[in-house]
Amino acid sequence: MANRAERRKAAKDQRRGIPSQYDQTQGRGRANMIDEYALQEKSRRIQEGTDGPWKPTAHFDVDDVESAFVADPNYRDPKALKAPHSLHQWFRVVSWTLIILAAIAFCVVMWLPQHPMWLIATVAIVFIIGVLSLFFTAGNSKDNPNLDANGTAV
Repeated sequence: MANRAERRKAAKDQRRGIPSQYDQTQGRGRANMIDEYALQEKSRRIQEGTDGPWKPTAHFDVDDVESAFVADPNYRDPKALKAPHSLHQWFRVVSWTLIILAAIAFCVVMWLPQHPMWLIATVAIVFIIGVLSLFFTAGNSKDNPNLDANGTAV
């Protein structure tokens, strides 16, 4: 105990019957208490065959690190690059094109010394239309390979 008041409080609490285990949680943290989360993590690590605390490592799942970062990807692979094959996907391409063109136009307009207000408004409206159209052309979340079963980004 750091000072006299804390010693008196501890003695008073012991006379009342408050266990010191619960008294430690008030303002001091959870020292010497059972932590259920830590027990569950230890149980999980024992089941996996790795005991002890988790430590970060510089381990790669791929044996050859250089093969993971290929400088010349295979564009003939049908899974790597697909052309839009439906009207829905063509609208998505148009939406991204509008956004990119609006961003380029904004950079051009920003450096012009004299620019009319209608030009700035037009660039802003094209950008807004591009962004809002993405909400309508977005695919189904069930078909997104970057989401897990709970909809969390992987």
